[in-house]
Amino acid sequence: MTIAPDAGTKAVSVPTQSTYQTRVADYWNAEENPVNLELGKLDDLYHHHYGIGAADRSVLDEPDPDLRRERITTELHRLEHAQAEFLAERLGPLSPADRVFDAGCGRGGGSVTAHLRYGCHADGVTISQKQAEFANAQARKRGIDGRVRYHHRNMLDTGLQTGAYTASWNNESTMYVELDLLFAEHARLLRRGGRYVTITGCYNDTYGRASREVSLINAHYICDIHPRSEYFRAMARNRLVPVHVEDLTEATIPYWELRAEAEHLVTGIEETFLTAYRNGSFQYLLIAADRV
Repeated sequence: MTIAPDAGTKAVSVPTQSTYQTRVADYWNAEENPVNLELGKLDDLYHHHYGIGAADRSVLDEPDPDLRRERITTELHRLEHAQAEFLAERLGPLSPADRVFDAGCGRGGGSVTAHLRYGCHADGVTISQKQAEFANAQARKRGIDGRVRYHHRNMLDTGLQTGAYTASWNNESTMYVELDLLFAEHARLLRRGGRYVTITGCYNDTYGRASREVSLINAHYICDIHPRSEYFRAMARNRLVPVHVEDLTEATIPYWELRAEAEHLVTGIEETFLTAYRNGSFQYLLIAADRV
């Protein structure tokens, strides 16, 4: 399917997919996970990532079952939105005149977060047509669809305008693609001096090969988690120079501990994440890099 180009873009066949990417698209087109949907319903900010920060565990002491469920959901959403704000803060300083690119945007919460913080234009790209349609409907509902747009495209070949973006990011989506291809596209889209940020789970290759827990996470999400060292090698090959690296592993553990006790939201992968974080084989990392 060929779509008409947006201003400043070329016409592209959307999306060009390998067999694996088709499987990923099918997964997200079918996905109706309460841990994504129920949290997003609270304020129409739909995130597809995890949370950081100290959790208010008093929500677990609520005796009323319905209120307990509501309080746990609200607290988990607060933690995941804190993660989105943490990433957005590291994109700046930005102005309303700037354009930003959200690679693997999911249902669009990250682009909205960046727009609300800076007033900037945002383009989100997802390989899932269902997610793109959902996110665009949310932008229309907020009245920001003139500045925040979502596209059903492959984030490795977006067709968006070269050098048009001041900042770009991936939030927990790098494990679905080859890093060299991904970083080449970010480097193409970013202006010189533009900022790229990723928050991602990566396996700690000082321990050797991926652990059993990392393999289980890969199978659960149909992804391929990269070793930590490969992020830096691939960035160096694609004109992205790290300026800030932060290990968020300890900061995300409270989110997973609370989620593991949220009976209405558990997916069965929670203890695997906690084991991997605690044994050191898996890390939750932020990397900010400048395009040179």
